[in-house]
Amino acid sequence: MKLGIVGLPNVGKSTLFNSLTKAGAESANYPFCTIDPNVGVVAVPDERLGRLADLYHSAKVTPAVIEFVDIAGLVKGASKGEGLGNQFLANIREVDAIIHVVRCFEDPNVVHVDGSVDPLRDIETINLELIFSDIEILERRIAKTSRGARNDKALAKELDLMQRIKAHLEEGKTAKTFGGLDDEEEQAWFASYNLLTAKPVIYAANVSEDDLADDGASNPNVQKVREFAASEHSEVFVICAQIEEEISELEEDEKKMFLEDLGIKTSGLDKLIQASYRILGLISYLTAGEKETRAWTIKVGTKAPQAAGKIHSDFERGFIRAEVVNYQDLLDCGSIAAARAKGLVGSEGKEYVVKDGDVIEFLFNV
Repeated sequence: MKLGIVGLPNVGKSTLFNSLTKAGAESANYPFCTIDPNVGVVAVPDERLGRLADLYHSAKVTPAVIEFVDIAGLVKGASKGEGLGNQFLANIREVDAIIHVVRCFEDPNVVHVDGSVDPLRDIETINLELIFSDIEILERRIAKTSRGARNDKALAKELDLMQRIKAHLEEGKTAKTFGGLDDEEEQAWFASYNLLTAKPVIYAANVSEDDLADDGASNPNVQKVREFAASEHSEVFVICAQIEEEISELEEDEKKMFLEDLGIKTSGLDKLIQASYRILGLISYLTAGEKETRAWTIKVGTKAPQAAGKIHSDFERGFIRAEVVNYQDLLDCGSIAAARAKGLVGSEGKEYVVKDGDVIEFLFNV
């Protein structure tokens, strides 16, 4: 899973990236200090892994990972190549979801590129650049498709769809709010366009330390972002990038104490990963043994053979069955043998839909 962190200059984007990945992307108080996208791979926090590893005395623990890409600061006119616009748009096209950092804090020492703090204006600035880019993509495809559409019903149908999407975008609306997909064929076409504004978005409302304890409830800027996100079915989480940077320097025990002192239960990284899994429809299943305990990320609704294919293509090709036990049941029983004796280990076939927290052993033959 690849998540792109975007935002206008000086909203706390690179500070957040640094704290998430500890990659130390140069963070300076001027635009374009992140010219090349910095990439960091982050382990998904999952307390189930440690407990399973203890049960199996595993030599190795391998968590699921998320790749974060810190994408160069955007300015108005990016879709026309202003600033680092072309590079920004190329980088953002490759990600599964967008983390849009919006500034909801006042600080006279940190200049805002537009002179004042207004998160909805900032969201609109970036959305418009992405919309312009999507319109340009559709215009090129429309020109190409128009030539053959007169003599081909399928092409004519696709041309009509593209024109409807383009009209929707020209009203300043994002592709994800387009509700006019009539059938599976249109859904497949829509997905193939890889439109930037169709990507899932998680808004990171960057607040001051004072607004963390009540999760931004008393910050009017955060409320505006929440209302806007609800209108387009996006996720929002409140974060203080500066605090996250401090947390990232601490050991695990110190981290818990620090969060408690601030009156916070969950770190920003945990909030972000939970939001990412929800918006992308992801879950984790687990494998465990003496050699390794590991988490594997799959889409909700994935069937057993495809889940097995995450480990190795041979597992999917030669799939026979899956031995499945719920993580909590396994812990409660103390061993796989005890869980089996209680009838809690299921023998599942090709149609089994894998659930979050399933501990699975695959049987295959190639």
